[in-house]
Formats: sequence, structure tokens, C-alpha cells
Amino acid sequence: MPPEPVARSADPWARLRATTTARIGLGRTGDAMALSDVLAFQLAHARARDAVHTPLDVAALVARLPGAVVVRSAAPDRPTYLRRPDLGRQLSPDGMLPRGAHDAVFVIADGLSASAVMAHAVEVMEATVARLPGFRIAPPVVATQARVAIGDDIGEALGARLAVVLIGERPGLTVAESLGVYLTYAPKRGTRDSARNCLSNIHGQGGVSVTAAADTLAWLMRAALQRQLTGVGLKEAAGLALDHNTGTNQPPIPLTS
Repeated sequence: MPPEPVARSADPWARLRATTTARIGLGRTGDAMALSDVLAFQLAHARARDAVHTPLDVAALVARLPGAVVVRSAAPDRPTYLRRPDLGRQLSPDGMLPRGAHDAVFVIADGLSASAVMAHAVEVMEATVARLPGFRIAPPVVATQARVAIGDDIGEALGARLAVVLIGERPGLTVAESLGVYLTYAPKRGTRDSARNCLSNIHGQGGVSVTAAADTLAWLMRAALQRQLTGVGLKEAAGLALDHNTGTNQPPIPLTS
């Protein structure tokens, strides 16, 4: 009698792959990875490279942001920006910004993913501003070849109490359009990163939603002005931010005079 066929066991990685976008338990064809997995990896890598090198569509952003001011960093071009992070942190000497009495300035910076900025930055800013009645908001600033710390120069020049930098995050091989937000109280050149609050992974592929980001950012901005600090000394109080299970807003923190 011929031997009975041996039943094939279920894929032990299937349940894990269903819970993450990480590349785990990939199959093989002989000694090599399956062609479909190789092609998917190459496509993800190409998208990440495109996110880094595609220039920000400044004209399209300005069209959506009436009154926006456009500035650039001290890095004259993209290759220099990628090689010299220090220049991306400094406002170009020819940047002219009108000083005033502002509670906050929103800086939309290309960072390492202009596509993330185009996809999410304006929506996050508008949703946050809508949650901040009574705030004196400076005209939005669009910054090119920029890194997070350029918000220090911009906030100091404008006289803003808070600088909010919305910037394209370093793309990965799963998501190339992830937006980050950095909040700094009393911005000035030389501010340490430990004096900032960061919200990251804002994107539409399982990341933080625009609504959730705006709720948290608005709470942090109110708390920053009340306590006169940001960074490691300011932690989000989950019970005071939006209750994402019920969708109800908790009482806001009042502004200081």
C-alpha cells in the first residue's frame, strides 16, 4: 500500500503577521526569498527614497494657507541638507519674519518626507487651531530644507510663546508618509531636544489619526502655556485629553494671562 500523505501543518507565522506590518516569517523558494517578497521590499525602498528626495510643493501648500510666510534653512540644496543636519536647523539669514504678540506659530517643514507633509500637515494644523479658541496664532510658516530646530529660530524671531513644528519623519520600509509634531515653549536657538514634546507616527496606515493628534497637541499647548514648559517636565495626562473610547472632550486647561 502507498504511504498515507502527511498533512501539512498550518503556517505558524500567520497569526503574527496579521498583527504587524513588519516583515516576519517570509517564505522561501529554494535558497532564496520568494519573488513577491523581494519585489515588495524593493518597492518599499523606492518609496522611502522618493519621500526623502521629492521636493516640497510650496506653491500648493501656500494656496491652502492664506497669509503663509515661506522661509528656508541655511542649507542651500537637498544634497547639502542631507549631509549637514546643522544647517537644516538654522534659519537662512535672508529670512524675514514680522515680530508680534503670538501664543503660537505653526511651522510646516519638509524634513525627510515631503509627501507626509503634503498629506497630513495642513489637516493637523487646522484641526488643532479649531480646538484652541482664544489663542493668538501667528501666520503659518512653510520652511524648506528644514529640521526640527529651525522652529527655535522662527519662534524666537516672531516672538511666539510656542513653536509647533509639523515635519516629515524619516521614512521606513512600511510607511513613507509619517508626520511628526514637535512642541517647544519659549523657543530660541540652542534649545535642547529634551525641552520639546513630540507626537509621531501620524499617518493613515494604522498610525495616529489627525483627530487624535489634534486632540493631544491642543491639550499639550494649553498645558505648556499654563505650566510654562515643554519637554520632559510636561507629560500628557490621558484623562484630560480626548477619551478616544467615548469621543468626549474633558475640561480644557485654562490659558494663563
